[in-house]
Amino acid sequence: MRIEWWILLMVYIAATVILAFIPKNKIRLAVVALLFKQFITFLAGLAVVELGLLEYPIRLFPSINRTSFTYEYYALPAVCAAFNVWYPNGRSRVFQISYYAGFVSVLTIVEVLIEKYTALINYIHWEWYITWVSLCLSFYISRLFCKWFFQDANA
Repeated sequence: MRIEWWILLMVYIAATVILAFIPKNKIRLAVVALLFKQFITFLAGLAVVELGLLEYPIRLFPSINRTSFTYEYYALPAVCAAFNVWYPNGRSRVFQISYYAGFVSVLTIVEVLIEKYTALINYIHWEWYITWVSLCLSFYISRLFCKWFFQDANA
């Protein structure tokens, strides 16, 4: 088995572990964040691939979709669910911005390493900073949606 398939398997395991540690009282928030992030990544991921900005040479379901099912529909939404569940509501604005920057930076670094050393993703007309900005924006939009959706519950 190629290293890329092992990486995909490890991503599924890691994302499942992340979801397994969601506290019971925050499951509704996690589900809303996960589903909303899937909606965002469905639209953005298809647009990016169809515009030829990047490609996923090795992926699940290659005859159905040219995006990465693993990343766009499971791993990134799972991380977004965790991001929203453990968001530091009562902390300072600087801490909250650092929270965004930390999540987005780790995801971007991992993507750049995967792009450089594997055949899971190829940047065509794409750079790491586009990933960083788009992730930051999508996490912010998902946070706004969750706050709106649970406005009476102080999400």
